[in-house]
Amino acid sequence: MESMKMYKLFICTLLLGLLISCGDDTKDPNQLFNLTITNAKKSFKVEDAVAISVSPKKDKTIESVAYTLNGEAVTLTNNELSLAGQRMGVHTLGATITSDGETYSLSKEFTITATQTPKLYTYKILESYPHDMGAYTQGLEFENDTLYESTGQKKKSTLRKTNYQTGEVLVNKKLGDQYFGEGLTILNDKIYQLTWQENTGFIYNLADMEETGTFVYNKSNEGWGLCNDGTTIYKSDGTQRIWTLNNNTLSEEDFIEIYTNQSKIDKVNELEWVEGMIYANIYQKDAIAMVNPASGAVEGVINMKGLQDEVTQHSQLDVLNGIAYKGELNILYVTGKNWDKLFKIEVVEK
Repeated sequence: MESMKMYKLFICTLLLGLLISCGDDTKDPNQLFNLTITNAKKSFKVEDAVAISVSPKKDKTIESVAYTLNGEAVTLTNNELSLAGQRMGVHTLGATITSDGETYSLSKEFTITATQTPKLYTYKILESYPHDMGAYTQGLEFENDTLYESTGQKKKSTLRKTNYQTGEVLVNKKLGDQYFGEGLTILNDKIYQLTWQENTGFIYNLADMEETGTFVYNKSNEGWGLCNDGTTIYKSDGTQRIWTLNNNTLSEEDFIEIYTNQSKIDKVNELEWVEGMIYANIYQKDAIAMVNPASGAVEGVINMKGLQDEVTQHSQLDVLNGIAYKGELNILYVTGKNWDKLFKIEVVEK
């Protein structure tokens, strides 16, 4: 009997030892190493450097560490990563650690916001023109003196060619009932038009507005606004992101994130390219953001408060949306969803 007790004690001790041994043999890098941003704060600026420390746990030795930023290899100087030239938004710092012949990967996120407070602008109404009150305006863009407009709502969405001075709709091309029209842009004699949640964009000949093709969204769920810089098309998706599209396939390739010096700006809607900047309606806000297309920094904000009061008030009236630029310095043409006026405004710095 005594020998049986000793045997059981031996088995228990052996099992306990095995369990402890297995517990020490973890492969979880977070239990083996610390990756620390030692000067961590709410957000960084591009003139900052991120101070980084990697240290072992459980008597592990570190043979080497390789760093990445958003998946691209980077080099630290005195254990610091310079942020010069980086875009706004959330970034992922990665560390690949070699220890005892094995590799382990850790990551940390941090946010970059704009350095400067956006300049503030207001507006002065120069002229107003008739606009179809039934047009749920989504996209607005000039081609010479002709204004093209995309409108939304299921069973009511259209692509239009208009005389902006009289409000006359010269061509009104209806979309299929299943589509909710969104932003548009014109490039190389083609019109590009988005739909909202249908994952479909349409391509038309500018000359006759006949549909020639479609494209799909490969990385975002929705279509909101479009603009172009003469070469590249930019697309918003209702978040803080503005995508650049492949010139051939129109697939989403890269993006910027829109940030002021304090926080991100989401619900980025209709877009317009204006003198090297992206002007963006912010959905349900009486404001237009002036966005640096390289970094995503908001460099200015136009306060559009009060403009909606200048149109006929009715039950279907909705928010400011629609920016068009005709090449006149500091001059924009703006309207809104179911507004009966299109306004020519001068942008004035406060």
